[in-house]
Amino acid sequence: MHDENPLASASRKINRRYIPLLFACFVIAWLDRVNIGFAALTMSRDLGLSSTAFGIGAGIFFVTYVILEVPANVMLERFGARRWFALLMLGWGLASGAMILVQGEKSLYAARLILGAAEAGFAPGVFYYLSLWVPAEARGRVIAGFLVAMPVASVIGAPLSGLLMQLDGLGGLHGWQWMFLIETLPALALTPFVLRILCDRPEQATWLTDAERDALRRSLVTDAPVVSSGHAGVLSTMRNPLVLALGVVYFGVVGLNYELSFFLPQIVHQFGLSIVQTGFVAAIPFFAAGIGMIWWGRRSDRLGERRFHLVIPLILAVAGLAGSTVTDLPVLRLVLLCAAAFGVFSSLPIFWTLPAALFPLSGVAAGIAVVNSVGSLSGLVDSYAIGAIKDATGSFVGGMQLVAGFGAIAICILFLITRHTAWAAKGNTQTKRATRSEAAPEIPTGR
Repeated sequence: MHDENPLASASRKINRRYIPLLFACFVIAWLDRVNIGFAALTMSRDLGLSSTAFGIGAGIFFVTYVILEVPANVMLERFGARRWFALLMLGWGLASGAMILVQGEKSLYAARLILGAAEAGFAPGVFYYLSLWVPAEARGRVIAGFLVAMPVASVIGAPLSGLLMQLDGLGGLHGWQWMFLIETLPALALTPFVLRILCDRPEQATWLTDAERDALRRSLVTDAPVVSSGHAGVLSTMRNPLVLALGVVYFGVVGLNYELSFFLPQIVHQFGLSIVQTGFVAAIPFFAAGIGMIWWGRRSDRLGERRFHLVIPLILAVAGLAGSTVTDLPVLRLVLLCAAAFGVFSSLPIFWTLPAALFPLSGVAAGIAVVNSVGSLSGLVDSYAIGAIKDATGSFVGGMQLVAGFGAIAICILFLITRHTAWAAKGNTQTKRATRSEAAPEIPTGR
């Protein structure tokens, strides 16, 4: 053990200490964000909500989420991840629990706006936080370990939500109210652990040896971007065409993700299943997605190739979602939805290796937040469109085809902006390190 490479030893400790905790936090955040999709099976009827109103309610979350995301990442730099993440968890836990008070369209929109404000900054904040601790060559695998929380949340949450909704009438509450109430408790319970376990930056990690901290520092010097926390850095990053282009790409990518998460329970319920059966069947595509996410991220790291590891699963996602709209056979439709989920979730960890490799060496935290913010607008636009098309046609087909079209546009843009980059090819780590060592960047402090 004493002969173990200090960098490898530090990475092992970081992975063991942080990834399970951040994973659990994101499982809870994702479940609190998308469980409205399951609630809609009875909530829409109980409150007299149209499909359009539900679509707006699901998507309006992203209004405050997008507006506050860039300021939230700047606040993370200023105050540190430990206190900031704990505050965000406490806020979204309380906001999610407030969903039991919803009485109609206006209160639904208000509750979702508050939840969006509370969750703003957590996911992009974690992406930035990991860049302070994890060397670039391992970041795809580590990000995959974090992002796999999304399908895991649905694998756990779909059957759980179906069972909790059987409590309908108990204590005078609807089943969906019990679902929101019980599923908000983990966020409140985990908040103290965030405060206790996280450190803002490696220099504060007393659980690392001096040799491990030094090896980690040297590794991060060569591949971690300089972060500017000033307003000028934020505004400059927001005007960068590459940042905006990646935001448009992410709009198409994450739209596939969100609409599967929001509307899959209703699509599966149309197979003629009960609510409990719907919960278990709706978990199947996300189970496939979780396996793909881990395997594909590790494969990309092992081969040192990013471009086609990003594009190929996106093509699968678009083809699967589009194909699911042209068949009425439940089993075939489920298989195609599994392919779509596998594809889009497998692409996400690879996508998030792009910003640190392609952005300028200043303003990376703000750049990540801008990309995530622009992309997250798909949650509002796509959800409203799907709901409105459902009300107009009586079917989810047109809306899902629209989302697949946005995904196809994202693929075309990715081909253009990644044609001539070290990120795209084998050996990108060495190329990027050589380039960045010439710039001699400072270690990001994360304060």
